[in-house]
Amino acid sequence: MRSEFCENRPQLVFVQGDTTTAFAACLAAFYEKIPVAHVEAGLRTGKLLDPYPEEANRRLISQIATLHFAPTEKARENLACSGIRENVFVTGNTIIDALQMVSKKSNPFKLDGVNLNNKKLILATVHRRENWGTNLNNIAYALKKIVETDKSSLLLIPLHKNPKVRNPLQRILKGNKRIILTEPLEYDKLISVMKSCEFIITDSGGLQEEAPAFGKPVLIIRKNTERLEAVEAGCSKLIGIDKNNIFTESMALLNDPEKYFQMSKVKNPFGTGDSSKKIFEQTIKFLEL
Repeated sequence: MRSEFCENRPQLVFVQGDTTTAFAACLAAFYEKIPVAHVEAGLRTGKLLDPYPEEANRRLISQIATLHFAPTEKARENLACSGIRENVFVTGNTIIDALQMVSKKSNPFKLDGVNLNNKKLILATVHRRENWGTNLNNIAYALKKIVETDKSSLLLIPLHKNPKVRNPLQRILKGNKRIILTEPLEYDKLISVMKSCEFIITDSGGLQEEAPAFGKPVLIIRKNTERLEAVEAGCSKLIGIDKNNIFTESMALLNDPEKYFQMSKVKNPFGTGDSSKKIFEQTIKFLEL
């Protein structure tokens, strides 16, 4: 039975990223023989189960898609290694377009009852499935130790809605006056925090791309990352989930100005804010064929 979706057939279906919904939309379009354009194509860790299930999703999307909009040259190379060499375009990442647009409108970060004067604000986010359980406890205890050791630091953690993430963080970190646990931030507020913070500790993919636009070093609390461009450029560092290593790397950024400067001065490897324009131009060319 054909769905209503197919009664007015689109000429092209866009999917972005590596979520299961992106793969499902891609597969549905394939079954209807509708070409798929994949934005953020070519990201890889090389580990099928890390991250799970995103690594499998993006590999499968790449095999089905017709147009591949790779954010970086490395992403293009990853696609080539999978045998995908046609209709691949290096465009940068559209997240930088959005970042620049919203950044112009965002106001300086303020939080009721919180005094940022003479404090080094650290933004931390954690949510990934592979960090649930023991790993999350280790991360939380490392974050707690950072602010207990460096009295000039202040930690802001927007809590993920998933109780498997939220509950352990609240249990370990709640009650410390220099640890701020908030609800998820609206995008303009998140950008404002990024501008105000010293550096970022995260397992998020998006923050790895956004932070270099503001010259903010990123410590990646994962074993692998699909965004090695930032690590190779020097604006991010892959530090794993060992609590002692998280503490040591964070203290180095807080206390070593030269190390901080080296990570903060790097040009963003994920684009200059014209990705949407490049994608639009290539899409029009494809539809005119």
